[in-house]
Amino acid sequence: MRRLTRISCVVLVVAGASGIAVAQSAMRVLSARDTLRINQVGNPVLSPDGEWVLYTVRTRDMEKDALDAVTYLWRVRVDGTANHQLTRGHQNATAPAWSPDGSLIAFLSARGEGDAPLVQVHLMRADGGEAWPATAHEEGIESFWFSPNGTTLLLTARDPLPESEQTRRDLQDDAVVVDGLFRMTHLWVHEIATGETTRLTEGEMTLANPDWSPDSAHVVYEVRPNPTQNDRWRSDIWMVDVGTRETRRLYENAGSDTGPRWSPDGRLIAFAGNAHPSSNTMHDKLYLVSPEGVDARILLEHEDHDFATPIWSPDGRRIFWSTGVGTSTTLFSVSIESGGLLVTDVASRGRNTQWDLSADGTRWVWVYTRPGWPAEIYTTPRDGREPTQLTDANAWLREEAVQLGQVETVQWQNSAGQLVEGVLTRPLGYQPGTSYPFIVNPHGGPTGASLEAFNPSAQFFAGNGYVVLQPNFRGSTNYGQAFTNANIDNWGVTDYDDVMTGVDWAIAEGLADPDRLICYGWSYGGYLSAWIATQTDRFQAISPGAGLTNLYSMYSTNDIQDYLASFFGGTPWVATENYREHSPMTYVANVTSPILLMHGSEDTRVPPEQSVEFYKALKDLGKDVTFVRFPREGHGFAESHHQMDRLRRYAEYFGRHVDNRPISETQPHEAERVTDGDE
Repeated sequence: MRRLTRISCVVLVVAGASGIAVAQSAMRVLSARDTLRINQVGNPVLSPDGEWVLYTVRTRDMEKDALDAVTYLWRVRVDGTANHQLTRGHQNATAPAWSPDGSLIAFLSARGEGDAPLVQVHLMRADGGEAWPATAHEEGIESFWFSPNGTTLLLTARDPLPESEQTRRDLQDDAVVVDGLFRMTHLWVHEIATGETTRLTEGEMTLANPDWSPDSAHVVYEVRPNPTQNDRWRSDIWMVDVGTRETRRLYENAGSDTGPRWSPDGRLIAFAGNAHPSSNTMHDKLYLVSPEGVDARILLEHEDHDFATPIWSPDGRRIFWSTGVGTSTTLFSVSIESGGLLVTDVASRGRNTQWDLSADGTRWVWVYTRPGWPAEIYTTPRDGREPTQLTDANAWLREEAVQLGQVETVQWQNSAGQLVEGVLTRPLGYQPGTSYPFIVNPHGGPTGASLEAFNPSAQFFAGNGYVVLQPNFRGSTNYGQAFTNANIDNWGVTDYDDVMTGVDWAIAEGLADPDRLICYGWSYGGYLSAWIATQTDRFQAISPGAGLTNLYSMYSTNDIQDYLASFFGGTPWVATENYREHSPMTYVANVTSPILLMHGSEDTRVPPEQSVEFYKALKDLGKDVTFVRFPREGHGFAESHHQMDRLRRYAEYFGRHVDNRPISETQPHEAERVTDGDE
């Protein structure tokens, strides 16, 4: 397939460092406010006849003080014509789906009377008209699926709160026994013609990710013991007979079994399975099992790729799935008969996600985020001809001539002589031979990876004159099992080496000014930022965001304890010294760089006390530290003004310490100005 052309930014080449600053200030660059304007496309679904694509666009009202975002439903032909918006108003419309005959469109939305209407399934005719509510469930609907025969909707919804418990809460007699009351998610079926909804499953378990059998008689699904995040890796595959309501377990692993999908002929069920106990960093494998729960086998057992939710070809001869390779995600397939692995010639470099295959198997549609542009919906025939871009959701970037930095994958050697990759974003006005203020930004996880794809934060910093390096250190995914496992018992060792040799490479290449180095990260990137602050004095400023600083206390207070324990040989009560040895708090007295801590006050993944502990220690030691807490925010920020505030604080704080005044926040188009704030 002919690859998509990479879009590079237009750069101005001028002489001298002062000339570069003047040239940048004359450019229209991406501001903190602009990052909120970026419309987000997703959830593409092909119509049964393969002629139309439903998708969603999340857009923000930049004229309102609250900067509220709403998700709307859109439809477009596969040739890119007749693109139009289907829903409007102030209510989100999500999870679009076609009825099997293509006559109806369904989606989730919270519409109706009262201050807090519940999310229900809504229907509209595919040829136009108003939407109407199809369900009136006593709890909000979490997800839904049409039965293959088109008569029934399969629903997932939480159990209602017991009446006695609701009475207690109304009286504020609401003491809570930890782990004493779980609201489980179960399956329901809703008959479209009659409007009748009946419960399909019962029991002290929580369900997810169901799939109809081709004859609409059975449903397979995941079962976990409870809805806690820590137990999401303890899942097995079950099946229910829709007529009799009889349930039985099809397959059990010591770890997780997820994403069950029926073959088109109903003879097999494919899923992603993990034989290793509880949470771990091991790759999932592709499992096949019969509906009777026998003849289970593993395909690609020795392939060094992670497996995800399977997509069957309509003839049942191949299974496709999307996974990461290096700094991209791509589409793989395997032959059911031979077990042969293929890399499909469909995806281009960047992030390729949310794949959907047409009913006849001749066309793909997916979300593609290329290096130099936000995500758009693409489609291509399965034979790999030239992809067609179906959406242009962020035309304003082009119309306003917003300049974007060049993005590329780079490599360097770590101290062990291994190649390490990262994603490099060059500043606007970049000139070879000129060194720039430099940001190293380690990703979260650690089982994650930075991709060669549009990143609003990196582009924000590129517009403000920074080189940004996002290293895929040992412990990252996409480079094989051994690379992912390389920082087990090695937090702050192998990953630190990979990050710092990346910094040295950037300096040796003439990209980074060694006297103007910045480090920041979030979550595990926050851990590495805090760790780096305790191990070196080379950085002019460091900002750990939602960072793990004391692994001993982190274990008991976060919501995925087993994941943490998988890196350190067990719990802190068993591997006490291991937790202490790899905690930044143990070495906090060594910090010399100015520190900017940021954390959401409601974070359960990395509780805010992790930053509180680090802040208190740094204050007691007389270090230069600023701590900013964001009310109501969890591990990822949801509120618009907080997202904008965080970027502006970075720009002001970093700029002050490396003598690099923020450009983006003082452009004529920018209504608001950056201030020092009350840090």
